[in-house]
Amino acid sequence: MKYIKEFRDGKLAQKLALAIRQEADPDRRYHLMEFCGGHTHAIFRYGVQDLVPQNVEYVHGPGCPVCVLPVRRLDDAIELALKSNVILTTYGDMMRVPGTKQKSLIRAKAEGADIRMVYSTQDALRIARENPQRQVVFFAIGFETTTPPTAVAILQAKAEGLKNFSVFCNHVLTPPAIAHIVNAPAEPGEPPVKIDGFLGPSHVSSVIGWAPYQPAARDFRKPVVIAGFEPLDVMQSTLMLIRQINEGRNEVENQYTRVVTKEGNRKAQRLVDDVLELRRTFEWRGLGYVPDSALKIREAYVDFDAEERFALSPKESREVKSCECPAILRGVKKPTECKLFGTVCTPDNPMGACMVSSEGACAAYWTYGRKREAIAAAKGAAA
Repeated sequence: MKYIKEFRDGKLAQKLALAIRQEADPDRRYHLMEFCGGHTHAIFRYGVQDLVPQNVEYVHGPGCPVCVLPVRRLDDAIELALKSNVILTTYGDMMRVPGTKQKSLIRAKAEGADIRMVYSTQDALRIARENPQRQVVFFAIGFETTTPPTAVAILQAKAEGLKNFSVFCNHVLTPPAIAHIVNAPAEPGEPPVKIDGFLGPSHVSSVIGWAPYQPAARDFRKPVVIAGFEPLDVMQSTLMLIRQINEGRNEVENQYTRVVTKEGNRKAQRLVDDVLELRRTFEWRGLGYVPDSALKIREAYVDFDAEERFALSPKESREVKSCECPAILRGVKKPTECKLFGTVCTPDNPMGACMVSSEGACAAYWTYGRKREAIAAAKGAAA
């Protein structure tokens, strides 16, 4: 951590801000989607939006793994925990996400379900070893960053002969989502999403590399810059995108060179390919069904597939009424445009996943002061 100050240096930030102001064409607007929720929080925590010109706008994307999980899959997990007498293990952010009728895993736990928060797949495996008489299910979510540990857990369970361990797999993929965002028609009654370029997710790219984004940049003419999560990373990446846009280039550039390579982590990729395979289609909150955008457990490891073991089937599910989390994930609305934000929807009483998750856009607005700006604006309009 001794080098952390280098990526938060105020003087360097001022120099980058000056360069951005000098190179941003005042006669045009730049709509830059930060795909990852980690970037959203960095932008608001460090005031990056206030350091760039007003014609440079950050558009919040769907890169929050908790947020993009559709209600139907959460409802499946809740039903599994309540009706199948399993020990359901999951990451902490999932506990408070509201499902149909605002039922969450933490409410199901209060009703008697055995639901346990874990910090890793290894915790879930340990629970399975300690409870051989009970079925233990790991509720797996996340992008390519968290997928290798799930694959490793399945391999370990098979090697140990753990017959009481299975995985409810909900891992999703970043490049197909980017392609879907720029190619999908606008929802009825909504304006089209304006995106001139993408701040690509750095942690995901440390696993898959930067090469998988090349088709999106080439085919949809949208430049991508793989950006680190520190404020100076975001600002430098913003400058790189502005330069590409001004020059009419549509390339993948890698700002996060201290971690990300073109090829990525080949060992992690091989582990995932051995255990998991593409789903033909998968539902995302906000994006709908996206082809080839998620993973499922291969037939060779079907004994560890909770969907097969417990015969989970589709059911009717619905979002909390008036929650704009789906539109926020599409990039067509900001949290302050949701009438629930800051009123009935707060971190203590979340109506949607975007307020729950540590990577959610609503949580970023609330935590770092954008809610106060909205209240001030509302009071000014009333006066």
